[in-house]
Amino acid sequence: MERVRSGAGEVGVRFLRTGAAVAAVAVAAGCTSGGGEAQTPGLETRGTVLTTVKPTRQDLTNRIALTGKVSIDPVFGIVAPIDGELRYLDRQPTSTPVKHLTWVATVWDDDQAHRVQIPKGSTLAGQLLDDHAQVTEGMPVISAKHSGYAIVADIDSSLAYRISGSAKSVQGQIKNGPGPFKCTPLGTIAALPAGTIPAPPPAPTTPAPSGAPVAEPEPEQPPAQGSDATGLRLVCTAPDDVNLINGADVTLDVVTDKASKALVLPVEAVAGTQGRGKVDVVVGAERVRKTVDVDLGLTDGKVIQIKKGLTGSEEIAIPAPNLPAGPAGDAGNPSGGPG
Repeated sequence: MERVRSGAGEVGVRFLRTGAAVAAVAVAAGCTSGGGEAQTPGLETRGTVLTTVKPTRQDLTNRIALTGKVSIDPVFGIVAPIDGELRYLDRQPTSTPVKHLTWVATVWDDDQAHRVQIPKGSTLAGQLLDDHAQVTEGMPVISAKHSGYAIVADIDSSLAYRISGSAKSVQGQIKNGPGPFKCTPLGTIAALPAGTIPAPPPAPTTPAPSGAPVAEPEPEQPPAQGSDATGLRLVCTAPDDVNLINGADVTLDVVTDKASKALVLPVEAVAGTQGRGKVDVVVGAERVRKTVDVDLGLTDGKVIQIKKGLTGSEEIAIPAPNLPAGPAGDAGNPSGGPG
């Protein structure tokens, strides 16, 4: 106990100090009592929209870089030009490359015939579907084999939808070699099933002379196999004046499509990357999120085209909304997630 001089004034000071301490304890107790949830300093309430962006317009090019190799006699696919019924012509494969377009099948639609043809410099490698099969436009129906050098680039499945359309232009550069040069695509990039070559028709027989021994029939031979099954890949040919070496590494710059003054958003603001997607529009004074559907177009990996669903004046929240969770036990995406 500190010794103090006697007097009411000094005792009064000690009382005020004690009272202040008691009041401080009471205030501290009041901050955590009453059942209220304590807020972490520096953090906004859960669900508060912090980052937004508005759509902009810009020219957009869908450009993809691929790594390939120079190859000899690669196989590529030829697709149906329209929806309809496929009918193969009775044409047998030949090892001699055709010198012009060769008609090998027809797709019939409402009594209209649409030809399926092999390009010059190639041979028939196989039939990919059954005769009289119903096909859709863009479906591979014939495999062909290019005669000579070409460049083959395997395509990762994650890029399939970005490059599924026809390539507008392809530029090639051989590592430590010629380039850049224009590379002309052949056929489609879709993966090809194993093709089959139909068995040749049986040779006509003549009746044996009377009394002559009858020859035993030749055993039936299985039909020759055509092209092997492939993954997604791009096959293109270089100009004749470009010196190619089998197995050389090549980098391909592929442009699949272009759009002028496209309405775009950063990819972080959009759930989905192809066809259909979702965005969160910030609305009202309370700045709440409203999820809307949008139609998507081209993307360069940084921004993505919005073809339908927005006017361009909206305020869009970042990050994108979560996609719905998949069924229970869905190993591919057990809890959903942003696009």
